[in-house]
Amino acid sequence: MKRSFSKLLSRQNLLQFAKYMAGGGLYFWSGYALFALTYSGFGWSWFWAKVVADAVGWTLNYLVQRYWAFAGGKKRFSEITHLRRYIFIESIGFVLDYLIIGGLNHIGITPYIGFFISSAFFTVWSYLWYKYYVFPEDTPGKS
Repeated sequence: MKRSFSKLLSRQNLLQFAKYMAGGGLYFWSGYALFALTYSGFGWSWFWAKVVADAVGWTLNYLVQRYWAFAGGKKRFSEITHLRRYIFIESIGFVLDYLIIGGLNHIGITPYIGFFISSAFFTVWSYLWYKYYVFPEDTPGKS
């Protein structure tokens, strides 16, 4: 158990997590700014403002995660497989995210606060899915 924990906290994994957080930060803050512009500036509903913000955020996030945070090592899959897996996981995340923010909005918590609450959950959720499912490295002895 101790050995597994020390591997988890290895310099390589910590650096990868820092890069992942940079991509997540780009997704969050670009989406948050675009949401503010469309929701408060243009008066759109929270739902459509968030859809536009997410489309931009997902695109930026994919590029950072695929080509920087999880770029090391030989990949098991083709680019299209990585993209399909990313879209699949983000589609599930989309539903959960909108349920969280919509539910909070329904009980009177502004979507601006909902963004932060939802992102706390997705910080862990997405990292684990990206590392082990979307962009897994090929392990020695496997093809």
